[in-house]
Amino acid sequence: MTKVRHAARTTFRSLSIRNYRLFFFGQLVSLTGTWMQSLAQVELVLKLTHNDPRKSFAVGLVVALQFLPMLLFGAWGGVMADRLDKRRALIGTQIWMAFVAGGLAILTFTGAIELWMVYGFALLMGLGTVIDNPTRQSFVIEMVGDEDVANAVGLNSAVFNGARIVGPALAGVMIGSLNAIWPCFALNAVSFLAVIGGLYAMRTSELHTPERVARAKGQIREGLRYVWTDPVRRSTLLLVAVIGTFGLNFTVFLPLMAHFAFHRGAALYGLLTSALAVGSLTGALITAGRGKPTPKLLAGAGIMFGFFMLCAAIAPSTAWEMVALPLTGVGVMTFMATANSTLQLGSSNEMRGRVMALYALVFLGTTPLGGPLVSRIAEAYGPRVSMGFGAVMSLAASLVAGAVLVRKARRLPADAHLEVGGAQEPAAA
Repeated sequence: MTKVRHAARTTFRSLSIRNYRLFFFGQLVSLTGTWMQSLAQVELVLKLTHNDPRKSFAVGLVVALQFLPMLLFGAWGGVMADRLDKRRALIGTQIWMAFVAGGLAILTFTGAIELWMVYGFALLMGLGTVIDNPTRQSFVIEMVGDEDVANAVGLNSAVFNGARIVGPALAGVMIGSLNAIWPCFALNAVSFLAVIGGLYAMRTSELHTPERVARAKGQIREGLRYVWTDPVRRSTLLLVAVIGTFGLNFTVFLPLMAHFAFHRGAALYGLLTSALAVGSLTGALITAGRGKPTPKLLAGAGIMFGFFMLCAAIAPSTAWEMVALPLTGVGVMTFMATANSTLQLGSSNEMRGRVMALYALVFLGTTPLGGPLVSRIAEAYGPRVSMGFGAVMSLAASLVAGAVLVRKARRLPADAHLEVGGAQEPAAA
């Protein structure tokens, strides 16, 4: 029992910090609503296209439009994250996204919703993400300080995936029992109040607030140069870009697999999403209990993700799919949490917002490229081939990047290591 208690204290130690605890539980509520909306949005698109498998592209397009602003303006969002008061900025973005979800709920409830409107609301939600995502990512270290940032990143991943278990399951039950989609959007709008309330309740005197970056020319170029000239940051972001483009399209893969590979509907989609999230939650908690990230862990998690995603693509039955997806989830979340921690720990305070914006750009902003691509493959060859293609690309990229990162790590001096704040960073090879 002593070892169990010690492991629990180590894994959940950031929750002892009041400001982070408020943020954590607010995110749990809000992200549950977000995942409810994610499933409901796909079901709405399928309903408006009359469940025609030849129109699978519409599913990929609505996902792509939601992340298109990140692709176009993500770097600018990172500059804003470095300049603005992060707590106040997050309150603003949460209010914006609550109004967007509320508008979608009203139009769906009244029956006035059309496909082009769903596209428009996805785009509006994406505009809020441009500032929200890098600000939220870089705000973590202000709540917990240098020592606990890796643990807090792991717990953030855990709450994200805990919500991904509950949200789609609730949405699937709600849509099936009420035969209505709009309540999912309405509940998501209300859920943002939990984050807003938590942010207002924080003790600002306990935040580790760095000096804000002053407005200046060339700050986006400065951020790009800062990432590109360091081999660890560069290799990590390139690997996230490939996996984000080809592999992390489960909002496209899973509904198409549920509807057209296994010939079932929203209930199975919610179940598959929850199975993936169970594994992701496990991976996040494992990562939260570890120390600092390593290149071997990053590459190994990427390889695990690609391999089990390939198994999920060829699974002959829903039973085998339910075995492969949790293992896929462990791999992907261990990979993403490790990549996130690597970049946060290896970035200076004044550059962290821009680095995390580039992380969000290659993680989320590549979806407008990958989503339509894998949708087209699904239209032409079926969802299994589309998912298998993403798995092979992710696996190949992880093998290549792993070889590069491990070789770079071996070339470092014995005393070189990542340190938060950028005081000491790996030497460039």
